[in-house]
Amino acid sequence: MKAIQIQEFGGPEVFGYIEVEDPTPAAGEVLVEVARSGINFADTHSTRNDYLAKQSLPLIPGAEVSGSTPDGRRVAALLGSGGYAQKVAVPEANLIPIPDEVDDDQAAAMLLQGLTAMALVHRCARIEPGESVVIEAAAGGTGSLAVQIAKRAGAKVIALASSQDKHDFVRGLGADACVDSRAEDLGDAIRAANDGERVDAVLHMSGGDAFDAELGVLAPLGRMVVFGIASREQRDVSTAALLRGSKSVIGFWLAHLLARRDLLAPMIGELLTAVAAGELTATIGGVYPLSEAARAHEDLTARRTSGKLLLDPSK
Repeated sequence: MKAIQIQEFGGPEVFGYIEVEDPTPAAGEVLVEVARSGINFADTHSTRNDYLAKQSLPLIPGAEVSGSTPDGRRVAALLGSGGYAQKVAVPEANLIPIPDEVDDDQAAAMLLQGLTAMALVHRCARIEPGESVVIEAAAGGTGSLAVQIAKRAGAKVIALASSQDKHDFVRGLGADACVDSRAEDLGDAIRAANDGERVDAVLHMSGGDAFDAELGVLAPLGRMVVFGIASREQRDVSTAALLRGSKSVIGFWLAHLLARRDLLAPMIGELLTAVAAGELTATIGGVYPLSEAARAHEDLTARRTSGKLLLDPSK
């Protein structure tokens, strides 16, 4: 089969589009013919081996797929790695049936980022009707879903994005206000978008100066949920500042949710039911041939895309 494999850690320049042996399913596993492979920002970390979970070489990236089994079932699956390939072996217990109303694009797009968005809004930030929430990278795969989920929860959504086209896009998803994520004074820009008031919650994934600015505009009893460090610039937090402001900083890594099957199954069911009913949509920002995975990563890191990026292993 064809796959993207790396022999050394690095950026898109280390991607190899090569022929490898088909995976051999172990006991209890099923071979899945991959229709779509999901691309996530976390993949850019795993290929550099600078993410929370350490990787080993050689590596086939990719943590989510949709496809079909030899007996004709349409399924989706979450993986540790191996998704950037034409086939993957998956434990039968980990296969997620895809409803007829949900296509392969939506099924692959909804898994990691849909689960992340739902956990950020409901379990971590615990958004209540009437509260304000700032969503970073709102035009991206996770952000665009978080905008929709937060609006369904009754929140006022302030979307951060880097261009007017992206602002128009997230307004179409229901965002109440938009802020340039590269604003010189990000804190002031966020407060202006919230009628001069501090905000109740922030979904944060960039790190660096943006973390400081957004923590500074949290209202008392506000919650900042950190689900990434895209800039790779970490920050320390003063416990005294948290105490004085009655603020919370909450970390979220999807791996811990994936380990909780009791929480995971209902979330996946709710996501796919909402997609099937037309109540939630993953906006597909691009479907790239598997052979062009490197270009997809370049576009993602350069912020040239909106929505969810996918790979088509048949091309």
